[in-house]
Amino acid sequence: MSDSRETPRNDVAETQAEPTPLRRKPVQQRSARRVEQMLDASAVLIDELGYDALTTTLIAKRAGVAVGSLYQFFPDKRAVVQALTQRNLERFVAAVNERLQELSPEHWWNIVDSVLDIYLRMHREVPGFSKVHFGDVIDVRLLADDRDNNSVIADSLVEILRGHVDRPADELRFAIAIANETADALLKLAFRRDPNGDERIVAEAKHVVKGYLASKFGD
Repeated sequence: MSDSRETPRNDVAETQAEPTPLRRKPVQQRSARRVEQMLDASAVLIDELGYDALTTTLIAKRAGVAVGSLYQFFPDKRAVVQALTQRNLERFVAAVNERLQELSPEHWWNIVDSVLDIYLRMHREVPGFSKVHFGDVIDVRLLADDRDNNSVIADSLVEILRGHVDRPADELRFAIAIANETADALLKLAFRRDPNGDERIVAEAKHVVKGYLASKFGD
């Protein structure tokens, strides 16, 4: 079967992407484990081969499942990587939320450092993340039909930060969207310069974002 069928199917919640576009949701623990194996296999293969060379046959072989088993859950490789990207977003949001629960943020310095450090750690340590990030390499609307990927991320961060920042939701959402786009552009530059992220550019990204948010909301 071909990987050429590219029909987007991504219904996304306001705060984070849902963990599908599965053809059917695994209801048994064994099936859920099999899906996780497929996602893990696709992540490793993306690191090795890149997205363009990825195929459902390769994913199934690396995961140790029949290709027919993969098609029970995913219509094509795009859907597999979409689910992988959504899983990464969920893990990112969970890590940020957990970190902020440990902090008593007195100003934007703590919040910005935490968010960017978690992103950097995922970029360096999570298989496939450095090649796909949150999906822009594949489709700027991989995470949602009605919003671009950065908007999904910004909305997810807003939902977390509302519990830490006493600002109107619209005002906070606008500022976080600008900060997210700025950080995204600078971090892409950092990783173009150095596969591990140019430390000088990373430091500058933190400085710029902190300064912008402080100018909007104070220290």
